[in-house]
Amino acid sequence: FSPEFGVTGALPQYSGGLGILAGDHLKSASDLGVPLVGVGLLYRHGYFRQSLSREGWQQEHYPLLDPNELPLALLREADGHPVQVALALPGGRSLRAYVWQAQVGRVPLLLLDSDVEENDPRERDVTDRLYGGGSEHRLLQEMLLGIGGVRAVRAYCRLTGHAAPEVFHTNEGHAGFLGLERIHELAAEGLEFAPALEAVRAGTVFTTHTPVPAGIDRFDRELVARHFGGGAELPDIDIERVLALGLETYPGGDPNCFNMAVMGLRLAQRANGVSTLHGEVSRRMFAGLWPGFDAAEVPITSVTNGVHAPTWVAPEVFRLGARQIGAGRTEDALAVGGSERWDAVADIPDGEIWELRRSLREQLVAEARERLAASWRERGAGTAELGWIDGVLDPDVLTIGFARRVPSYKRLTLMLRDRDRLMELLLHPERPVQIVVAGKAHPADDGGKRLVQELVRFADDPRVRHRIVFLPDYGMTMAQKLYPGCDIWLNNPLRPLEACGTSGMKAALNGCLNLSVLDGWWEEWYEPDFGWSIPTADGAAVDHDRRDDLEAAALYELLEERIAPRFYERGAGGLPERWIDMVRRTLVTLGPKVLAGRMVREYVQQLYAPAARAHRALDPATARELADWKARVRDAWAGVAVDHVETAATSTPAAGVNGTAELGSTLALRVRVALGGLTPSDVEVQAVAGRVDESDRITDPTTVPLKPTTGPDLDATWLYEGPLPLNRTGPYGYTVRILPSHPLLAAPAELGLIAFPAEATGEAAGVLMR
Repeated sequence: FSPEFGVTGALPQYSGGLGILAGDHLKSASDLGVPLVGVGLLYRHGYFRQSLSREGWQQEHYPLLDPNELPLALLREADGHPVQVALALPGGRSLRAYVWQAQVGRVPLLLLDSDVEENDPRERDVTDRLYGGGSEHRLLQEMLLGIGGVRAVRAYCRLTGHAAPEVFHTNEGHAGFLGLERIHELAAEGLEFAPALEAVRAGTVFTTHTPVPAGIDRFDRELVARHFGGGAELPDIDIERVLALGLETYPGGDPNCFNMAVMGLRLAQRANGVSTLHGEVSRRMFAGLWPGFDAAEVPITSVTNGVHAPTWVAPEVFRLGARQIGAGRTEDALAVGGSERWDAVADIPDGEIWELRRSLREQLVAEARERLAASWRERGAGTAELGWIDGVLDPDVLTIGFARRVPSYKRLTLMLRDRDRLMELLLHPERPVQIVVAGKAHPADDGGKRLVQELVRFADDPRVRHRIVFLPDYGMTMAQKLYPGCDIWLNNPLRPLEACGTSGMKAALNGCLNLSVLDGWWEEWYEPDFGWSIPTADGAAVDHDRRDDLEAAALYELLEERIAPRFYERGAGGLPERWIDMVRRTLVTLGPKVLAGRMVREYVQQLYAPAARAHRALDPATARELADWKARVRDAWAGVAVDHVETAATSTPAAGVNGTAELGSTLALRVRVALGGLTPSDVEVQAVAGRVDESDRITDPTTVPLKPTTGPDLDATWLYEGPLPLNRTGPYGYTVRILPSHPLLAAPAELGLIAFPAEATGEAAGVLMR
């Protein structure tokens, strides 16, 4: 489930990376034979078309899309009538929607469309445009996507015989209400709310795509309350239970806000970020939902995004690969991956690689001139004014690409920080560079529009307009020429605000080298053999202006001293051999990693298959048992405590001078715990040991389960024992903790319950070695 899907330029239902990623996910699932169904909304105006005023200000246009002219078919009942799904609204109103189907290879994509004659005008406009309208409009879109989407899937399965899905994957919080609809379905079958919640969580995967709280949809709790419960949607579910799923109950949260990502995490047993770094950021950002746990143990993993190579690789690149290893093996390399299929790139002669790169650059130059001329005509220029466009860009000049959405953190205008220095780069007599820029600002983001205007005005300057261009209306069709035609793909976000970023992956698959801040996927896979990293100045003492100055200076220095000289350096054969070697290493090393095929395999292995197994395990009786167990543990947890800890050395070398343990010894831990009426089968008692930092916090911990030996005694406490080997050098310490334990939990932190020793529990926590 995703609010947007970028499948093809002919179906403009996307605004940026989230939608393109969702489309690539479906295509790769089709390639790999993964049984997937996509669910989204059909926006009659799409996102928007972008043009520029004479002054360079972004202007938005919303052409009306006719679904009958798009690659879509209406889902119909057996009698030929269109399928309708309906949501109940306050005041006895209804929101109805048709279901359109696109076929993405072997994967069906269902898109809900509220432009239904029986709807009132306000409801007809719910799916008018992507990310438009006010708060209630967005809430209705997300209710239709989540609740209506589940109902659309049920209708599709009923009419086609498609197997009923076991796992529901929500792409960001927009579709989170799907969990409520599935709870409602189980309630209709007689299952109470708590066990229904457990059954739904088991089969739900939640992917977060934002590294900042401001990127998450949040609604006023009263608005949500008005749209659920009696007289509205899902009347059988107590409204307080609905609200509890999305309330920000952690320190710093707003108790009057309903947070869609928080609901997504509470309704999903498995969650992930979209790069290794973004997983770390997400665990810190949402740590308040699991109080008492270090961020490293927050149950959010990561699957790094990938891109669908057959969509993004230029035909010329494919043909070069096919000449080298055959068309069939090349198709497999792009769709399925595997490094052994990419190794053959190493054998392609330098001359062929360089000829390919120049040909792609030449195509981009022609495309850019054509789009630039069209843009200037829209800005009011006459043909007689546009002769200079024939000299814009040069197929033999080092070409840099920068194209993406234009929120402030992506820093579209960082390159303009020192305009004189940028001009020197563009106009260098021996080693010039040229830059192609594209991107849309959100219609409501005047700050983003000002950044676009600032860039456009610089690019309009007659001194440099042949070396830097802004191309309006960035979309899939433009991107398929832009990525292959660039030599360098530039990315300079504020670290760590780029959750992953995939444009550089698409560029890399075409032999374009990346120049990027170490953020998102580049932080994970960067190597100096095939690209450059822009140093970051992200210390707490550096203000935003100073940071931009420092990072822009680092960018200019890289271009002046390392990148441009390498591009223009020629070997004995007249070719830039060291540059070509970097192109080759990009393809051989990055090629297999950046594929959506790799990404979808990881989703299947790490998330979908475990969720399917968990779903199958939770029949109604088991779901009730798990819900009852969780309620019992939560009720009893106030009485769970570590009462006493003592240690003794059990092997040589023994304890050192003054009782300090020595490397190589083993400690015997004896721990007395109170379980508050629970039994040892309900908990796990662990020793947690590792190096300690300057503030005596344990880092890089390992856990050792302890075993119950006696109990309960007259004080209702149990004795646990176990060995703790001291096998690391340096400052080393340990503590003891108690966690809930059940075979159906996906992670130890799932309940957010933990018990540590109090201050006075004998030799409890402490530093053992300095």
